[in-house]
Amino acid sequence: MRYISTRGGMQPRTFREILLEGLATDGGLALPESYPRYTTADLARLRKLNYRDLAFDILSRYIDDIPAGDLKALIDKTYTAGAFGGDDITPLKTLEPGLHLLQLSNGPTLAFKDVALQLLGNLFEYVLAANHGELNILGATSGDTGSAAEYAMRGKRGVRVFMLSPLGKMSPFQTAQMFSLADPNIFNIAVRGVFDDCQDIVKQVSNDEAFKARHHIGTVNSINWARVMAQIVYYFKGYFAATTRDTEQVSFAVPSGNFGNILAGHVARLMGLPVRRLVLASNENNVLDEFFRTGCYRPRASNQVMQTSSPSMDISKASNFERFVFDLVGRDAATLRALWGNVDSGGSFDLSATPYAAKLRDSGFVSGTSTHADRIATLRLVHQRYGVMIDTHTADGVKVALAHRETGVPMICLETAQPVKFADTVREALGVVPDMPPAVRELENLPQRYETMDADVAAVKRFIEQHCA
Repeated sequence: MRYISTRGGMQPRTFREILLEGLATDGGLALPESYPRYTTADLARLRKLNYRDLAFDILSRYIDDIPAGDLKALIDKTYTAGAFGGDDITPLKTLEPGLHLLQLSNGPTLAFKDVALQLLGNLFEYVLAANHGELNILGATSGDTGSAAEYAMRGKRGVRVFMLSPLGKMSPFQTAQMFSLADPNIFNIAVRGVFDDCQDIVKQVSNDEAFKARHHIGTVNSINWARVMAQIVYYFKGYFAATTRDTEQVSFAVPSGNFGNILAGHVARLMGLPVRRLVLASNENNVLDEFFRTGCYRPRASNQVMQTSSPSMDISKASNFERFVFDLVGRDAATLRALWGNVDSGGSFDLSATPYAAKLRDSGFVSGTSTHADRIATLRLVHQRYGVMIDTHTADGVKVALAHRETGVPMICLETAQPVKFADTVREALGVVPDMPPAVRELENLPQRYETMDADVAAVKRFIEQHCA
């Protein structure tokens, strides 16, 4: 398996060569040259596997430069009952016949990002040890990526983490999860701005090839292909749990901000998983919903990004969206570069009057928007009707899922976090505070350690230089 860039300027590379990098050398994003395909007979075989064996079968199609025994050991080390609360790893909860929750938040930081990042931490450590290397991870988070990355990388040999987050715009629980870590290889930087400012800084640093090489800069953001790749597994797992026949179709509903989680579903569909619809749920920052409804992708300026009660989706420029559009335009790098030239210069693009409009309609995507009032109503509905408490982002997904249900097609809603991470909004909706897991009960009372900075690339570079010495 070889990897190419969405922008066409990178020679094909191996998995290990792209693992430790963020952006490709030409500023694009790495993708496999082709997606492996599973037949119906293959699905029948996969259906019988446990999570670890399923992960090995899928991931070994993308990783052929790590010996099979070593890869299997890394997967088995990652997906344990101790780390994820049970051997199912991502269990399916049925709310009613044909409506399910895929529970993805049983990992160490109570969010779906753990599923990929726990594996990424072990892959990084393995590759760095083999190369006698070191890695300085630069990331941006609107909430859950930061804590999941830091918990996955804390104490890893040869790894430092520099995580940017928007000052004052995460939930108190999310903030405490990150800022209370005292590990010497973890550095939190609170940026005066919004998530898009943090993400822009990461991309600008990654585009400085000399700085990147000198300081061994890598990333754990969803622009890292390995994260998307690891998330593909639970789409297969959810499908098998919700069906009995290997030709039966299902739909998945996914709350989406940076497009990485639902991109994994898109790839699973192209790999042969019988996915009828991918239901994308936006919050008030509904740039992606607008695109799938109209064909126009129109990112907003930082000062137009709304702060909402589903803060991990308070994003205007979805970094993984470039990978989907690359597939949409037939993997034509010149077309992709032209479209993103408009985006990178602060503009937009419109595919509604192009030949790609038909491909967009056939892509399997539908979408919708959920507001704060919708979140409150959905939290109440799910709790009253099914006795289940969900978080605000999952509520966005359920709200939009209910609008797109089809008779005879199971709808699987991807749960993204445990409700305790957004306790204030849950209390507003239900009048009760979610139970706090014992392991994190004192989290918000711990001392916090972080640096505050303006949205300034040069300042971030100086901070990295000072702490890499």
